[in-house]
Parts: sequence; structure tokens; C-alpha cells
Amino acid sequence: MIRRYLTLASRIKEELSEIERLKIRIVQGWAYIEKNNDDFYLDSVALNLHGFYSALEKIFELIAQEIDGSVPEGASWHQNLLVQMKTEIKKIRPAVISKDSYQRLAEYKGFRHVVRNVYTFNLSIKRIKPLVEEIDLVFNQVKSEILIFIEFIEEVGNEED
Repeated sequence: MIRRYLTLASRIKEELSEIERLKIRIVQGWAYIEKNNDDFYLDSVALNLHGFYSALEKIFELIAQEIDGSVPEGASWHQNLLVQMKTEIKKIRPAVISKDSYQRLAEYKGFRHVVRNVYTFNLSIKRIKPLVEEIDLVFNQVKSEILIFIEFIEEVGNEED
């Protein structure tokens, strides 16, 4: 039995639950914006979109550290981590996410960078709208792929030494 794999699976499941809560807050905040045309809620939606990607990135970092034994470093580490997650590592693990998920998540990663580097009053509703409109699709797709990955690590984790 590989306990760290089983521990990792539990941690990932917990993170997915938290990401689900973020997704709900994004959708609810956006509905309020559309109904009331309230720019202050745009800040909330943007911050939660930032949290959405950051939480997924936390899962990816855990996988890179615990399974791959290598977390990217340097100026491009965010991009390299996302690439690492779409890549199968022979004799170690399958790809965590599909190429399609990689493409979709790259948009959220880019927006996360914007939120960190722009004053909130400069956020563009046009940039945020497609991210919100795609959030259910993207989360369901990525969650499904991560759950398949969890099955893999639980199977490996339960193997006899």
C-alpha cells in the first residue's frame, strides 16, 4: 500500500469540493450582475474566478510533488505545470487532464494573472463573461478527468508492496 497516494486522493477530493463551492459563487455573482447591473459584484466574480483556477493549480502542484516528484520552477512555472498535467509520464502516471481541458484552463490561468496585476475597476466584463459562461462545462470536464485520475492513484495506492 502506498499511503501517500491514498492521502493525495483524499486531499484532491476535498479540493474538488471547495472548487465546486467557488463555481457556485461565480454563477450566483454573475446572475446578480446580470439582474442588477452592479459593478461591485464584478470584483467578486473576478476574485472567485481567480480562486477557481488557483485551486485547480493547487491540485496540480500536489500531483506534481507527490506523484511526479517534480514541480516546475522559474518564471514560467504556471504554464509548465499546466503542460505537465496534460502530459502522460510513462511508467509513472497517465495524463491528468485532456488537451481540450488544457486549452480551456489556459484561459482561466491567463485571467488569474490579470486579476493579480490589474486594478479591479479596470476589469473587463467582456473578458469575464465567456469564462463565467463556460465555468460549468469546464469544471465538469476537468472534475471528471481528475476523478478518473483519482481512480488510478487509489488503485496504485492499494497495490501490495
